[in-house]
Amino acid sequence: MKKLILFFLLLTGFYNTQAQEVNQAVTLEQVIAQAQKNSLTVRQAETSRETSYWQWRTYLADYKPTLSLASTLPDFSRSINAVTQPDGTTDFKQVSLNNSQLNLGVTQSIGLTGGQIFVNSQLQRFDDFNAGATRYNTNPALIGFSQPLFRFNKLAWARKIEPLRYAESQKKFVEDRETIAQDITKLYFDLLLQQVNQSIATKNRTNTEDIIRIAEEKFKLGKISKNDVLQLRLSLLNTQIAQAEADLAVKNATLALNSYLGEPSNKQMLLAVPGNLPLLQVTENQALEQARQNRKESLAFKRALLQAERNLAEARQSNGFNATMFATFGLTNQATTLIDSYGNTENQQQIRVGFELPIMDGGKQKSLRKTAQANLKLTQYAVEQDQLEFEQNIRTQVNQFEMLKTRVAITTEADQIAQSRYDIAKATYVIGRISITDLNIALGEKDQAKRAYIASLRDFWTAFYNLRTLTLYDFEKNIPLTLEP
Repeated sequence: MKKLILFFLLLTGFYNTQAQEVNQAVTLEQVIAQAQKNSLTVRQAETSRETSYWQWRTYLADYKPTLSLASTLPDFSRSINAVTQPDGTTDFKQVSLNNSQLNLGVTQSIGLTGGQIFVNSQLQRFDDFNAGATRYNTNPALIGFSQPLFRFNKLAWARKIEPLRYAESQKKFVEDRETIAQDITKLYFDLLLQQVNQSIATKNRTNTEDIIRIAEEKFKLGKISKNDVLQLRLSLLNTQIAQAEADLAVKNATLALNSYLGEPSNKQMLLAVPGNLPLLQVTENQALEQARQNRKESLAFKRALLQAERNLAEARQSNGFNATMFATFGLTNQATTLIDSYGNTENQQQIRVGFELPIMDGGKQKSLRKTAQANLKLTQYAVEQDQLEFEQNIRTQVNQFEMLKTRVAITTEADQIAQSRYDIAKATYVIGRISITDLNIALGEKDQAKRAYIASLRDFWTAFYNLRTLTLYDFEKNIPLTLEP
């Protein structure tokens, strides 16, 4: 009879454990995929990515031709003006004029030199209403260029820096998605742990109620003392408190997870305990190599140095000797009719060179240059320090990841042993072979082992996605994490 009871209790405990696993349907991968698709956080990341895209398009537009149309239609004035006469006297004449003009131009920036090439076509009409006269002035085609000399060329530096900035933004979006996986993993295991605590509290309450019924029968038969029965009833009260606290904790954790996912606050989810761990072996050198290739930090370090060099070049060239060369060549004519103004055109040329040379500035130019040089050195030191910290962080994470794999294996076995030990202790107590104190010890160890197992899974999966974020590399598929279209 004792053996039959023992077998029945062991079988019941095993069945309850298996039933719980079968009923849990929502997996960690499913929740992560949902968060990376629908959460408010991923929408923010997508908006940031879109902003970076249009900033990139703005940069590209600086190197493309622009077509513009400018006009003044009309420019009418009617007034009495002072007019100097041939004899030197002044007479006041009524003037009624209209001066309209239309200009169509194409401009192309030259990134290599920082200059501009332009082509314009201009039409101007003049009307003197008092004299009844109309004149046209046309420039059918005017080609020219404007070229700064010895000046800071922001277009040339932008060509070096902006592609790096845009590439950074694309990699940052991938990192943001992996960061979402990290965040949702923590929230997932927060809820999972509370659901496990809730399950533990429910089972402990049910088991304690069953044991109390058996204990009361044994007390009637005089096989146990009143003190044992009272201790069991006190344990039952404690399990009721634990269950109430677990129910509240589940509600709070569910609310936090639903809030992140953008789901209704009252949506219930039963989470699955992640099963098999990914079979992968990550070395420090492998992680460092992938991080250097895939992470935005490598681009950010290079961009930071280029920006510091750019600022130094600007300080050197913007306040020193500056000159500008301007030249145009085109056709022009004037006539009383529009058609005649476009015929028999004449050449028109213009060349202008201007310069500016500061003679005395109170040491301002030198101060700006020295400041930029010091900032360049500071940036170099900061980048070097950031590189060391970046590599150290990756090495630490790899070592921690390997340690956590071992920890999960140990806590898994400890959880199984503790569960089996409690089932045996419970059955042994029923047949009167151990005390209630020994049973409670086995119960506490079982609950502690289960929580330690869930905690080790949480730490492992958090480290797993953290390692993906630090390297932007999928070590399971052995491929880099790339940007979605």
